Amino acid sequence: MTKTDLHYRLREHRAALAAALLFAAIFALYIANHQMGWTVPVLTTATNKGVLLAIVAMAQTLPVLAAGIDLSVGMVFVLANCLASHLVVGSALQATLGAGVVLAIGALCGLLNGVIIVYGRLQPIITTLATGTIYYGLSLGLRPVPGGEIHAGLADALTGALPGGVPAMLVVLLAVVLIVWVPYRRSVVGRATLAIGSSLPAAYMSGVNIGRTILVTYTLAGLLAAIGGLLLTCVTYSGEASAAIGGVYTLNSIAAVVIGGTSLAGGAGSAIGSIFGAFALRTIGDLLFVFDLEPLWQPLFQGVILLTAVSLGALRLLKVSNRLDLFK
Repeated sequence: MTKTDLHYRLREHRAALAAALLFAAIFALYIANHQMGWTVPVLTTATNKGVLLAIVAMAQTLPVLAAGIDLSVGMVFVLANCLASHLVVGSALQATLGAGVVLAIGALCGLLNGVIIVYGRLQPIITTLATGTIYYGLSLGLRPVPGGEIHAGLADALTGALPGGVPAMLVVLLAVVLIVWVPYRRSVVGRATLAIGSSLPAAYMSGVNIGRTILVTYTLAGLLAAIGGLLLTCVTYSGEASAAIGGVYTLNSIAAVVIGGTSLAGGAGSAIGSIFGAFALRTIGDLLFVFDLEPLWQPLFQGVILLTAVSLGALRLLKVSNRLDLFK
């Protein structure tokens, strides 16, 4: 790799690097002030909470890259949680099949979003707001009250610690990145998503298949949200149709995307940045707990960080006369 190539890659991924540095600083402060310090239980608990939001943030990143948004990711997350508490039970084979059904239904929810957007010609924000309400209604029908169970062996394997103290959830997150994000980003559809987000008319004139790209993007977003919901069931051992949980994860996923450097205008960003943005956002709550501050302060700190991240991104856009300059 030449010096020029290295310089280009650093500029391309500088937002993700900034998010990683932000998370490292916040997490170091958290560990330094935690009474138990750097121990396996502390790391595992923090990782489990962070990975849940990170995967939902990945789900949000895909539509945002296409200059859209998915306000239903939190409700697909909740629906998958409720489904898993019914289906991922019994023998190991039955639990595996149940998990497959949960993920398939999540992908189907995302596909439905895409179909309405493409063929119904509705705005993503309106479409996903409406479908999110439907998904929540289905969740409530499945779980009128919190309860259910999940295959204990699967839950323990995914939420515990591996030999050496490595949280298993980190391996799950890495697998999701390698299996879903990396192939998508390097595919024709992934490049088309960035083209659509940069300029829809230009992408259309260049021969990009707009409809197929949108369908695949929202389908993968639903799949990722369902993976998060399945993991939530592994953490809690139950399902809960909570509108509050769905709303919080939806809003925090948008915040994580922005903190991770993905432009809400579309066309620029990375799921890797969103992952670090999610971990940084989640660690803020833990940090407030360590310093024994009132929980009511947490939304204030998250709002300030989000506002700062959005403002910095807006300043960058104001400095260029042509959006193509963002990729130089």
